[in-house]
Amino acid sequence: MDVRGIARVVVATDDDRIKRAAESYGAEVIMTSEECANGTERCAEAYNALSEEHDIVVNLQGDAPLTPAWFVEDLVSGLRANPAFDVATPVLRTKGHMLTALLDDRRAGRVGGTTAVFSADHKALYFSKEVIPYLSQRYSDQADTPVFHHVGVYAYRPAALTAYPTWPTGPLEELEGLEQLRFMEQNKQVLCVEVSAKGRDFWELNNPEDVSRLEKMMHDMSVL
Repeated sequence: MDVRGIARVVVATDDDRIKRAAESYGAEVIMTSEECANGTERCAEAYNALSEEHDIVVNLQGDAPLTPAWFVEDLVSGLRANPAFDVATPVLRTKGHMLTALLDDRRAGRVGGTTAVFSADHKALYFSKEVIPYLSQRYSDQADTPVFHHVGVYAYRPAALTAYPTWPTGPLEELEGLEQLRFMEQNKQVLCVEVSAKGRDFWELNNPEDVSRLEKMMHDMSVL
């Protein structure tokens, strides 16, 4: 992925296998503790280990291989343009077929993609592994829906990122298993940056069943 405007790329992991694989193609790797509870804690530990400061830190997680470069570029631009926010994360309006896939996961008892609701100024109101908001109608495959899929990428102000591991896990984060809720439970402003798929499909690896889906999508989009 070639993302414009990024000064440094670091792979943060606690797994020697990932370290060896990343270093085999020349990546810089920082080994982190096995005690990190989530990607944000791991990102904070890696940032503290760097020898230089940055104005924005981006956390691109390994379970989202279909994340295009412009999602990250739009995310960084959004946070830079909104100094009142501590964290930013992308949201993608779902088409009918994508919404159906989210609902199918829930009906099957699988924890699938995360959805987000936000205010008129794009301040996050809530994130959930349930499909929110409530829908009273069905949507055709290609119709835009009022549901926004949360893309698991984050851009942080360093002060908020380094403070994150010092905060206790709140009840909402514990119930939902969503790391970004810790910021909200600490009254930190989270910006939802709406991104466009530009005709591409998007999905993340949440369940074993997603492997074949992602492989097919990557093949169809010539990502493989």
